[in-house]
Amino acid sequence: MTETNGVTRTATKAEVAYELVRDQVLRGELVPGSVIQQGALARQLGISTTPLREALRRLMSDGLVELDAHRDARITRLTAEEARDLVEIRRSLDPLAAGLAAERRTQQELELIRSTAAELLPLRTDPGAAELSTHRRFHVAIYTASHNQMLVQTLDGLWDKADRYRRLALEDGRTEEDLDRTHTEHLALVDAIAAGDSDTAAAVMLAHVDASLGARAVARLTSAAAQPVARSLRGIRGGRR
Repeated sequence: MTETNGVTRTATKAEVAYELVRDQVLRGELVPGSVIQQGALARQLGISTTPLREALRRLMSDGLVELDAHRDARITRLTAEEARDLVEIRRSLDPLAAGLAAERRTQQELELIRSTAAELLPLRTDPGAAELSTHRRFHVAIYTASHNQMLVQTLDGLWDKADRYRRLALEDGRTEEDLDRTHTEHLALVDAIAAGDSDTAAAVMLAHVDASLGARAVARLTSAAAQPVARSLRGIRGGRR
């Protein structure tokens, strides 16, 4: 069931397929770069291929799926360039949202920020959907408190793409120092927003983004992309000896 303008209606098969496939992509069950076997996936979802193709077109507009002229579908690959773009945008917009939240939040919004912060658990190697969802709710609570709807929509739209890079970075594991730093940053954000200190809230959020899993994904993917070049150069040098 979905609700539009206060009217509840039954979701279409294409809408259900969109949510289910999107969830599989974001959880990494559909691996980046892999081809989608549309017939098999449609049978798994209990639908025909027609609503599935409609769902895949929506996912293509989200940047999660690629469709070619032959209607083949592939999960969008993770790239250093996209990871970098996401971090660069978040370095500007997340601190802005945090600063505005400190200035504009209501008492009710502050309580929501505090309660979601209290539910946060450290994200380790293979977090469950609930753990990732809690982190998203914490950040969305801050975004919403900015009272800038365009900013909220933009940041919320970035989150799905960013989650795939968070999962990639988590494959390398996290040290206790990493976990402690993240926890401290979350507490500092809550304190700054509660105090109405927009400058501190923005500064803490900027540091949070700079040390984020997304930033670690940029470093990992950039390093991986450079390795073939490094091996090639070593081969050239070796051939000149």
